[in-house]
Amino acid sequence: MKKTQEFIANNQQRFLDELFELLRIPSVSADPANKSDVLKGAQLVAKHLEEAGADEVEICETEGHPIVYGEKIIDPKLPTVLVYGHYDVQPADPIDLWDSPAFEPIIKKTEIHPDGAIFARGACDDKGQVFMHVKAFEAMAKNEELPCNVKFMIEGEEEVGSPNLAIFIKEQKERLAADIILVSDTGIIGNEHPSITTGLRGLSYVEVEVTGPNRDLHSGLYGGAVANPINILSEMIAQLKDDQNKITIPGFYDKVEILTEEERNEMAKAPFDLDEYKSSIDIPNVAGEEGYSTLERSSIRPTLDVNGIWGGYIGEGAKTVLPSKAYAKISMRLVPHQDPDEITSLFTEYFESIAPDSVSIKVHPHHGGLPAVTPIDSNGYIAASNAMEKTFGKKPIPLRSGGSIPIVALFEEVLGLKTVLMGFGLASDAIHSPNEHYGLFNFYKGIETIPYFFDEFAQLNK
Repeated sequence: MKKTQEFIANNQQRFLDELFELLRIPSVSADPANKSDVLKGAQLVAKHLEEAGADEVEICETEGHPIVYGEKIIDPKLPTVLVYGHYDVQPADPIDLWDSPAFEPIIKKTEIHPDGAIFARGACDDKGQVFMHVKAFEAMAKNEELPCNVKFMIEGEEEVGSPNLAIFIKEQKERLAADIILVSDTGIIGNEHPSITTGLRGLSYVEVEVTGPNRDLHSGLYGGAVANPINILSEMIAQLKDDQNKITIPGFYDKVEILTEEERNEMAKAPFDLDEYKSSIDIPNVAGEEGYSTLERSSIRPTLDVNGIWGGYIGEGAKTVLPSKAYAKISMRLVPHQDPDEITSLFTEYFESIAPDSVSIKVHPHHGGLPAVTPIDSNGYIAASNAMEKTFGKKPIPLRSGGSIPIVALFEEVLGLKTVLMGFGLASDAIHSPNEHYGLFNFYKGIETIPYFFDEFAQLNK
């Protein structure tokens, strides 16, 4: 890997300039107005894969946004790594909270990133991390040091739940045949404390609608005599948890995986400063389910959170109405053995049961996903651990994440493959938020590490 690493060191500025070009494209998959921009994102990813040395690069159409596929098969007898990522991004809203334009990338130094960080939507999630793989592949391919076959599947709908990915992988199952899936859409504990994500929570996401009168009413003439959907919705949401922050939905915890004390003690070895955690997001104190640490609450325990709530009049000034409807979006993060469809059904049944007869209720299920766990004794995990140890100078810590990547479970179900989650972002990178950023250290460290993963994986699978 000597030539590969020299190539990476000599091309850092070019890699960064090319990433900036991709970051300038507002490939927001959730907004139909950005459909042409999403396509531009796919075209640019395909262009870079071709220039890097991939064969059979194709922009595969779906019912929604396209999937970019490319491959380099150097020897069918060698192991094959399937790299997954996404080029679509979250909306930049709220725009006015960005310190610089979301789609005009800029380098700024921060306390956590003294060498500088790339500020732009998608810098970390996931364009910056996808681009690490493209450039690492280029470095290996150009210097004839690619030790494994490689396939790329880069989609444009991850941020809207990957509605067409399952169809694609089922139709392209033979084409996607591989030995391991490698994903960089996660992070590390810190630049001084590398880690590898070994578990992801699943997801059940719903929207609820509470309807009272057939139109907005004058709150003076009707207030006190007619149910207010916003009041009712607020009271119902309050009933979803008890005073110990435990979710009250009957049956919700029946299949929750319970870790042993030994496993929890191992988790507790991960470096974590509670005061620093609180300071980083400017909160006076943490909150959550009693009996569990902050790290456990955000990784091995299920959750229920209101992601948005609205209804009535929210414009400037006053308008004294009793609203006809109120809405909320609610997400439930799930742990191993919880099934999203079953949890959605349990939620719906309970939410309808606690509604008073003065209103009507509708629950609209959105996307969901199964939890996933990666074994730490697999060749894929060992290869990632050895690779990160080479570039960081210390062995990474296996750590479960609180986030959800639903397609990981889908990969295992359809392709029969485990996924290695070797990401390089930090919790402070503000993904999905204004001022998203990605450290230059992390970007380059990822490009340096990925070739070592390929080398280690090839050695372990001889």
